[in-house]
Amino acid sequence: MNKEKPTLAVWKFASCDGCQLTLLDCEDELLTLAGEVEITHFLEASDETAPGPYDVSLVEGSITTPDDAERIRHIREISGTLITIGACATAGGVQALRNFADVEEFASLVYARPEYVATLETSTPISAHVRVDFELQGCPIDRRQLLEVLSAFLMGRKPHISQHPVCFECKRRGNVCVMVAHGTPCLGPITHAGCGAICPAYGRGCYGCFGPSPNWSGARPNTRGLLPWLDMTPDETERVLSTFNVAAFREEDHELRRPDTPGGGS
Repeated sequence: MNKEKPTLAVWKFASCDGCQLTLLDCEDELLTLAGEVEITHFLEASDETAPGPYDVSLVEGSITTPDDAERIRHIREISGTLITIGACATAGGVQALRNFADVEEFASLVYARPEYVATLETSTPISAHVRVDFELQGCPIDRRQLLEVLSAFLMGRKPHISQHPVCFECKRRGNVCVMVAHGTPCLGPITHAGCGAICPAYGRGCYGCFGPSPNWSGARPNTRGLLPWLDMTPDETERVLSTFNVAAFREEDHELRRPDTPGGGS
């Protein structure tokens, strides 16, 4: 191992592996990166690993079990810089739907012997357990943003990641607003940029895979202010906000929970 190169580790918790695959999909860029860093732990790519400490750790997935909570604390201890990647790691992922339901009931329906399943009541982001140096949103993350973040940390500078909503990317692409032109429900005004406005470019509304975006003043997005413009029923509204970043979107306004659910509005 070349000790002069910074060491990089990639870790997985509860997730689908999609964000790790984004790193593998970088192809030529990954070859260049491999020349600049020593990838010492990345089980998606190789079963050969080296012990830490590591200069940079990329973490995918949410914390869903007691073992997860213990393991992420250890990873934090042996990582100089810890970067979380993807909706699961930054917001709890689609599995955070369990946060608003009865986990024991789910387990009894899915598993023949649920008593052997060790799980937490909630699915939480990495930042709920340890200090995180940078969060990269998306489901999956954007390869350009990933390379920018890695390059920035290797060069000792702050990553240049846009804080604009998806609407900004629509304007840059010259997209016609699907809400204004066609009345199509779209979460673009409250969703973090990064995808390149792929869905609106093909005539469908954004469904929030990059999670909530700060508004122009840096405050949290006005989720409740957007809802009347979606022209959807309460059930439809709940469904469109209950995907990859369900916990993050519901965190914006606790009244987004249905009245007939625990903790919902009256």
